[in-house]
Amino acid sequence: MRTDATPAALTISQVTSRAGVRPDTVRYYERIGLLPTPARTTGAHRRYDEEVIDRLRFIRGTQRLGLTLTEIGDLLSVRDTGACPCEPAETMLERHLTEIEAEMTRLGALHAELTSMLSGMSGDECADPLPGAWCPPDREPEGGGG
Repeated sequence: MRTDATPAALTISQVTSRAGVRPDTVRYYERIGLLPTPARTTGAHRRYDEEVIDRLRFIRGTQRLGLTLTEIGDLLSVRDTGACPCEPAETMLERHLTEIEAEMTRLGALHAELTSMLSGMSGDECADPLPGAWCPPDREPEGGGG
């Protein structure tokens, strides 16, 4: 009989259901060290403690923020010491925010270029473009193409 001091013995099915991940994800995280090696039954079935649910939710949450599994492993290492991982997480998130802002700038420029190209297309007969140019010289959009 289980006492309060005995850790929960969750099956992989129970863990995946509660954490919203697939079994192969749990096994992969174990292989790369994001999850501790679980206890095994005499039949070699994995048995997990309740804490694995929180750990999986932490991993999923940090992935949604754009952190890599390596970065998440670093945060988990800090977290496992009992210290708050906020300080290293702040540095990682600031770096990711900078990367996102640069990507948004790049995408904004791409959007403007595509919009300009589309506005210059009439939909009528379109001759093949010259090498290095979108439209032949006699079909360039008004205003020099943007």
